[in-house]
Amino acid sequence: MPPETRFNLRIERLGPLPLINHFIERIGLEDMLARHLPSDARCAVPHARALGVLLRSLIVEREPIYRQQETVHGFADGMFGVDAKEMAHLCDDRLGRALDHLFDADRAALLTEVVLAVGQHFGLRFDELHNDSTSISFCGNYRDATGRKIRGRSAPVITYGHSKAHRPDLKQLLFILTVNADGNIPIAFRCTDGNVSDSRTHIETWYALRAVAGRADFLYVADSKLCSRENMDYIDRAGGRLVTVLPRNRLEDQEFRQWIQTHTPEWTCVWDRPNPRYSDGPRDRWSVYRAPLPSAEAWSVVWVWSALLTLRQEARRRRNIAAASDALLHLRQRIAGAKTRLRGAAEIDFQVKTILDKHAVGRYLKVERIVREEHVFKQTRRGRPGPETAYRKITKHRFDIEWRIDEDVIAYDHKSDGMYPLVTNDRSLSPAEVLQAHKSLVQ
Repeated sequence: MPPETRFNLRIERLGPLPLINHFIERIGLEDMLARHLPSDARCAVPHARALGVLLRSLIVEREPIYRQQETVHGFADGMFGVDAKEMAHLCDDRLGRALDHLFDADRAALLTEVVLAVGQHFGLRFDELHNDSTSISFCGNYRDATGRKIRGRSAPVITYGHSKAHRPDLKQLLFILTVNADGNIPIAFRCTDGNVSDSRTHIETWYALRAVAGRADFLYVADSKLCSRENMDYIDRAGGRLVTVLPRNRLEDQEFRQWIQTHTPEWTCVWDRPNPRYSDGPRDRWSVYRAPLPSAEAWSVVWVWSALLTLRQEARRRRNIAAASDALLHLRQRIAGAKTRLRGAAEIDFQVKTILDKHAVGRYLKVERIVREEHVFKQTRRGRPGPETAYRKITKHRFDIEWRIDEDVIAYDHKSDGMYPLVTNDRSLSPAEVLQAHKSLVQ
């Protein structure tokens, strides 16, 4: 075979980038970025293309900014949306300037336009949206992340707050994400200060979702932080629909748990499925019951009962009581020690309260601090004791603790194990539909 007819084998790395580029082009993401982040003629790599490189890198490699040029070189030409000339100017400074312009841009409008484009091209439904939040922990001081103004815009505060990762020693930010029920597609995202309470974020989130959905009557599903008078009144008055969990401090919750002590609700089984973890485990049964009395807002209250949740709550209560009993026994041994430093009543009471709060068993363990007398007999005079030796009695008072398990309170709580209430302002929803909407949020 002549040399000029031979084939040349060339190996190029593509990865998932052809598919990623297809979807980016389909929704017109680069054009949207270019409209919101315009670049002048002096810019060697337009901001939209630089951010496109970062987006593809996050999906494929997740390399740091200073290694983006190496990442682009590792794939076939053009796979990251830049040509050879632009790739030569791609550096961490160029990417950093693009991120600065993204910070200055109207990111809320950009995100709304992206979501609307995705919904239009892929037929997403916005009739049911689920909201949740989480805390992102940071290691370090971050002294400059104090919410200061940067070019007229406020940056979020990296600070201490209620850590959902159970790391109160770390600073954090709060990430708020809303997805739709049709495939759990992200619809809205927001980053806010680390010490912001979840209950204060729902109104702003719902307002943004109304702009994305184009209407107000979508079903907004969130956890118990939504259940505040201000949040629910705002959504209801604006024509929105909602499903949320009634917290334990609501009067409706207390009334039902007291009512169920002497009554048996007419539960309706919605799901009866095999155990999701163990093939030979107890079945996963879910039942619902519409409470006869509405909530304080005159809305429907649907009680949910899970068989597996009942077993988990019973087991957790036993473990907590056992752990607290061991801790109290250890405390008792410390108090009785000859060199103990726990001699004051206030200090002992504080240690007891700390144990009960840590294990959440203050309702089940009744602890009593008592005073015991210890008698010691000592000679009145020196010398070897004999038949005529006189003694005097010395009485010392030592603190001690005793505790018992309140079986009546355990039986009271056992009646409502595995049950929790949901509330909705949409009276047309059946109890099964309310449960379905809530379970789509937690799954």
